[in-house]
Amino acid sequence: MPKVIIQSSQAPVTGFTTGKPSPLAQAIRAGDFIYVSGQGPLDPVTRQVVSEDVREQARAVLANIRTVLEAGGASIAHIVNVRVSLRDTADFAAFNEVFTEWVDGEKVTRTCVGALPHRAGVKVEVDCVAYLG
Repeated sequence: MPKVIIQSSQAPVTGFTTGKPSPLAQAIRAGDFIYVSGQGPLDPVTRQVVSEDVREQARAVLANIRTVLEAGGASIAHIVNVRVSLRDTADFAAFNEVFTEWVDGEKVTRTCVGALPHRAGVKVEVDCVAYLG
């Protein structure tokens, strides 16, 4: 089965800042799985970081994830794995508050690491895998 590119105009376009076309997709469906690229706390229209506050950034990131999943016919209920990168691991508790509200009782597997997201001002980046089977 060929891979299917998933794109939503309601989420920021994943890509490089070089001005060249990006080799990245917001998400790809392969069989019954959807792989969502790392989403940052960017406004879908301006592509600017939404806030300096980690909670606001987390809400934006997770809203972007939800939008991309919906474009692929999935929801939070379909997520099986989430990976989180936090610029500062001291933000772990704050991120967890927002994440717990967002999953709304769903169970997922998750890894959270301290890392340096590539874009200045970005405190959190999240990617996920959803299963539609």
